[in-house]
Amino acid sequence: MARSVEDFNKRRLRSSNITVVVSIALVLFLLGLMGLILINAQKYSDYIKEQLVVNAYFDENYDAKDSLKIEKMEQETFQKIQKLTPVKRATYITREMAAAEAKKSMGIESSALFEENIFPSSVEVALKPEFVDPAKIDEAIKQIKATPGIVDVKNNSTLMVEVYNNLNNILKWIFGFSILFLVLAVVLINNSIRLKIYAKRFIIKTMQLVGAKRRFILKPFVKEAAILGVIGAVLGLLVLFGAWYYFITQIGTPFAQDNNQLIILVIGIFILGVLITVFSTIFATWRFLRSNVDDLYYS
Repeated sequence: MARSVEDFNKRRLRSSNITVVVSIALVLFLLGLMGLILINAQKYSDYIKEQLVVNAYFDENYDAKDSLKIEKMEQETFQKIQKLTPVKRATYITREMAAAEAKKSMGIESSALFEENIFPSSVEVALKPEFVDPAKIDEAIKQIKATPGIVDVKNNSTLMVEVYNNLNNILKWIFGFSILFLVLAVVLINNSIRLKIYAKRFIIKTMQLVGAKRRFILKPFVKEAAILGVIGAVLGLLVLFGAWYYFITQIGTPFAQDNNQLIILVIGIFILGVLITVFSTIFATWRFLRSNVDDLYYS
């Protein structure tokens, strides 16, 4: 009979531990998923901003006999633009390239309708994401326009401002959901731990009544909580990055993944999972240590 009771208690304890580990792993998986979405949403936002280009034009007056001199001057100007602080990347577009692009956009195969050199050469400039900002766009354009050799700068500032505002609103919503998931993670893990400790409330009070100090009683519970937190965090992270790797290989992304950010996310999720588990255990155990024996029947 005693053996049956002992086996039953072991099975119940094992089942309780599995439930806690699964709960921790699931919650941390969801929290980590929100973290990955937030990181990549920021990167995708920057990627979209970098696609919004500014066109800086050279003088359209062109004399074929001065072509070498003009080309040298334009190359020097192009190099200066590349070194400007707001510039992410710049592309030098020659008159020939501009003419070819015009033919392509109009669906013309021959040069019968216009000469190749009627289009001025230019520099296509992609600004750094932080400069695609209503407060900074004008200053960035002024710097480009002030570069010697540039006679005109054209951009769709209204589109840039609209894209900037829309992307920022999306990022704010994602950040808000991330905070909500963090709060839910704390609450759900805390509830799982409280249920586990609740099942052992009589053991805790019995140890206290026979003279065990609170620190002595807390120690095995905290140790077990730390182990369960580590196991749950590892499982959650393995599932998370397994699913993310499958997503990346199947769908791909237009930008490279930042390994440093991923490492920080892994460390953050791991530490958070262990800390929530440990502190939830301490608070739940402390509650029963401070309670009366009669209160255990009504907790």
